[in-house]
Amino acid sequence: MEDSAPRRGRVTFGWLVGLSQVLGLVSVVLTGVWMGQYKGGFAWDGSAQQFNVHPLCMVLGLVFLQGDAILVYRVFHNEAKRNIKILHGIIHLLALCISIIGFVAVFNFHKVSKIPDMYSLHSWVGMATIVLFFLQWVIGLLFFLFPVASSWLRASYLPIHVFCGLGLLVMSIGSCLLGITEKLLFSLPTYSQFIPEGVLANVLGVLLVCFGGVVCYVVTKEDYRRPPNPEEESLSVYFKTLTEGQSPSSP
Repeated sequence: MEDSAPRRGRVTFGWLVGLSQVLGLVSVVLTGVWMGQYKGGFAWDGSAQQFNVHPLCMVLGLVFLQGDAILVYRVFHNEAKRNIKILHGIIHLLALCISIIGFVAVFNFHKVSKIPDMYSLHSWVGMATIVLFFLQWVIGLLFFLFPVASSWLRASYLPIHVFCGLGLLVMSIGSCLLGITEKLLFSLPTYSQFIPEGVLANVLGVLLVCFGGVVCYVVTKEDYRRPPNPEEESLSVYFKTLTEGQSPSSP
């Protein structure tokens, strides 16, 4: 009986992680179907088909892979911390590279089609997201994977890093929702008539929100946190020193 609650928690955790993967993968597939079936496919020639690369890369990189990079600390909680840091950084790097491809695709399309850049709210939020994402990755690399900062500084930055990671996922999903709405309003005059393309895009938006919600829930739920190791205990002591004004050696 005493083990039943933890066992139920592990089962629930497994279902939630599985649900997040289904939501994320279906979102990527729906984006590919939308761009492939309704918007003419993909190319790299400055045409409208090159633009289609942009939403697929954004959903795959800045949403799905970024969410998975965040989840690795919960899924592999029994693995060595450094291995998880490396995996976390690699997935984020992959997400960054794919996202940059998506940005290059849309800017090149705008240049060929003589469309102005950076005038919409979607472009502002998207650019802010990718810049902050890059900065978050570089700072995380320097602070945690190849730590050049002191334990005191790392401890003070750790909660900011975690908060910014979730904040960037929310920003990415918000940017995607703005982009979906912008694309529908610009290219689909019959959007208000509940045509299949519009419904598919709406479903995609809902799935992205659900994916973000599940990831944020799993990451913030205390029961699913990784058991602390000596390094994390040390950071906790320093963080307590910062917040409560105690010395690290005080009881």
